[in-house]
Amino acid sequence: MNIFRFSTLAAAVMAAASAQAGDDVAALLKDADRYRTGQDNLQVETQVSAFKRDGTPDKERRYTVFVQADHKSLVLMRSPAEQGQKVLMLGDDFWLLMPGSQRPLRITPSQKLLGDASTGDIATMSWSQDYRGTLVGEESCAGEKAAVPCLHLNLVAARKGVTYQRIELWIGKARHEPIKADLYVQSDKLAKQASFVFDNPSAPTTVTEMVLLDRLSNHKETRVRYLGRVPKVVPEVWLNPMFLARNPALE
Repeated sequence: MNIFRFSTLAAAVMAAASAQAGDDVAALLKDADRYRTGQDNLQVETQVSAFKRDGTPDKERRYTVFVQADHKSLVLMRSPAEQGQKVLMLGDDFWLLMPGSQRPLRITPSQKLLGDASTGDIATMSWSQDYRGTLVGEESCAGEKAAVPCLHLNLVAARKGVTYQRIELWIGKARHEPIKADLYVQSDKLAKQASFVFDNPSAPTTVTEMVLLDRLSNHKETRVRYLGRVPKVVPEVWLNPMFLARNPALE
């Protein structure tokens, strides 16, 4: 075999191995996503609780989140302090709709809702669709009750409309459930650290809570609890910002 043919063959093998590795990581991310969503087109009842630095409760809010296919989500704010407000996400575009106003306001996915939970934390729930990943290696990481063997993945944003530019994610080696994540913003600063609580730690099927720790400023804790998930396809007009502005009462 001449050098040219050997080099060509080696390059082909490396390319195939790289593609296989990418496919494997994509499958891992899909597995991890199933613990948070389970499927497209869901209605997720969500409670966000903020805590002071000493751990005492501060504020609490309720949201109904309609997570739809093709990067579409609608968030209805349920608490008295925010009653009637909505957030609509269509791909990379986010709008805030205020009661009494017929003008949708453009916002960013990093805009805060309560504590350190942002609109993107609530409205977007798919690592496999929003990020490209590589496998860093195998590590031991702390689970809910004990250390567990984990796979460490490095995720880089695949589109602009995401809250975090980069994520370091650890998932269980055996079942691929998400254990923890370091969340980095555009400037590559560590913004938050997330950990995940499950319905059954010894045999997890669903994430019931995401715990966010601020790492930029106040170092407070915010808990995002998923109170219920049911299949739900919303009417197409609900995903139109001008319709929402003209029709504040959807239900």
